[in-house]
Amino acid sequence: MKGLMRIIFTVVGVLLICSYSARAAGTVEKEFVNSSVKLPEHPRLLLLKGEEKKLKKQIAKDSVWTKIHGILLNEADRYLTLPVNERIKVGRRLLDVSRDNLKRIFILSYAYRMTKDKKYAVRAQEEMLKAASFEDWNPSHFLDVGEMTMALAIGYDWLYSFLDSETRNKIEKAITEQGLKQSFDEAYNWFIDAGHNWNQVCHAGMAYGALAIWEKDADFASKIVNRAIDKISIPMKHYGPDGAYPEGVGYWDYGTSFNVMFLSAIEKIFGTDYGLSEMPGFLKTGEYLLHAVTPGLRNFSYSDNGSRAGIYATLFWFYDKTKNPAILYNQALLYQKEGLRSIERLAPAMLIWGASASLGVPVKPTEVFWKAGGDNPVCFMRSGWETNQETYLGVKLGSPSVNHGHMDIGSFIFEANGVNWAIDLGADNYNQLEQKGVDLWNMKQESQRWDVFRYNNFAHNTLAFNEKRQNVGGKAEIERSSDIPDHMYVVSDLTPVYKEQVKSVKRSCSLVDKKYGVIEDEIVSKNRFTKMTWSLVTPATASVVSDKTIVLERDGKKLYLRVEGPEKIKWNIRPAVSSFSYDSPNKGISIVSFDTDLKRDAKQKIYVYLLPDEDKEIDYQPVL
Repeated sequence: MKGLMRIIFTVVGVLLICSYSARAAGTVEKEFVNSSVKLPEHPRLLLLKGEEKKLKKQIAKDSVWTKIHGILLNEADRYLTLPVNERIKVGRRLLDVSRDNLKRIFILSYAYRMTKDKKYAVRAQEEMLKAASFEDWNPSHFLDVGEMTMALAIGYDWLYSFLDSETRNKIEKAITEQGLKQSFDEAYNWFIDAGHNWNQVCHAGMAYGALAIWEKDADFASKIVNRAIDKISIPMKHYGPDGAYPEGVGYWDYGTSFNVMFLSAIEKIFGTDYGLSEMPGFLKTGEYLLHAVTPGLRNFSYSDNGSRAGIYATLFWFYDKTKNPAILYNQALLYQKEGLRSIERLAPAMLIWGASASLGVPVKPTEVFWKAGGDNPVCFMRSGWETNQETYLGVKLGSPSVNHGHMDIGSFIFEANGVNWAIDLGADNYNQLEQKGVDLWNMKQESQRWDVFRYNNFAHNTLAFNEKRQNVGGKAEIERSSDIPDHMYVVSDLTPVYKEQVKSVKRSCSLVDKKYGVIEDEIVSKNRFTKMTWSLVTPATASVVSDKTIVLERDGKKLYLRVEGPEKIKWNIRPAVSSFSYDSPNKGISIVSFDTDLKRDAKQKIYVYLLPDEDKEIDYQPVL
């Protein structure tokens, strides 16, 4: 018997060592949470019982965090004056209500825990009971369920001692019936194995629900948590190898915020995140968001994203993990510029993760060149971090087929002297397009999605040949690059996204002398007529200076576009307006482009110089 026991202990030991080694290497196996585990008493999500005292002391050490804490309490007070949220769908979504409930319940619960003022708990209870009474949480659009489940889970857990047994029972039932059980219905749970933000949001929401009501059915709850640990690793693989998020900056915050909410919760409860945070590229992704924001504090809004940069609780989790204060540089500048302009729904987590950071004294990053491979490779270059007048060049490669992707391969943005000269229009309004019957989520080559003005390559800072679309199935990688400060560049072979249109096309994007941009294209044409269109989307006013030069003017500043290479070009300046009524109007935006007829069956190089202030010769060494 003793010998058998030794064998069993040896096998168990080997398995534990192997599982630890696998986690340390950044791979995740099906886990590890046992239903017999007794969880900490309530509250247990993010901030354990009694940890309020330590958090208060940390907040009191810093005037900025003290002010932010006060802002959250004021926001909680504002909620006391508002009617409770009703079940109001917009199009096919209940998402606005779910998100607002998460914001209200999280902030109200935070206010109660930090002040012990019962008025906040009473109001949070009202919101939870109202949501629990809804006929459903709209499982056909499961993001709505994921966020609503997290909302009620946090309120239930954080206010557990305040809620009476009848109220607890109603909330427990809603979490179980409207949330957790719906995630096993095959009519709704396609997100289970998804490789994008739906996976992250929905699994995080379900896990929060399970952790909150663990004692009611620990076997069922552990099944949900283990499923989340297993499946959330699928989208997390897409941060590799360098940290770029394939869906762009806004969806970075959405998917990653719920991802780290999940990691933070399980680490707090179980003492480990089971190796998930060690997956390749994940801890680097805070750097991605740092570099994807321009000196003027605008997002590089490629894919379905917006240009308005914000203060994100998510980044403070990465600060807490990496202890790198430089990733909060833009967050500090944004706060200094406009305070907490908008309060996001996960704002209390920002204090839990980040109150040891100093937003009052920004720490400047040192890297001015950042690149990343992966599903949608990107490269960001800037002249420095000193002021908002620095020069910035961001480049987007990859594939239109990535979730929320556009036909923007080879596109770039350019900012200099505080002016965003070349921009990305970003996403259009989903509901607006859907209500007009646009087949928006079909990613096939001939899908109506690519008729949407903002989504095809004709409204991006890239190329078109004979007015054809980019190839959805193609992908452009980073071929080579240079981080030498006086001539930073990135080179990509764009041929796969222009399949059958030309023999080959390469693009190099350079930042020269920390001041000028140069876009260099090398095209080998087929033995047939080929018209190439080079486009730039801009909020500036454009006028032709000469056959090969155009000037952009905005805010008293100038940028010259000078073209070299083609024998003849034809300039076009037109409003960024679509002929379809479903498209947004893009007021004040123009598309500046030129057409040139390529030589047949020949290699041709085309240079476009982006010259701030004046049209002058620069010492440029061709890259291609």
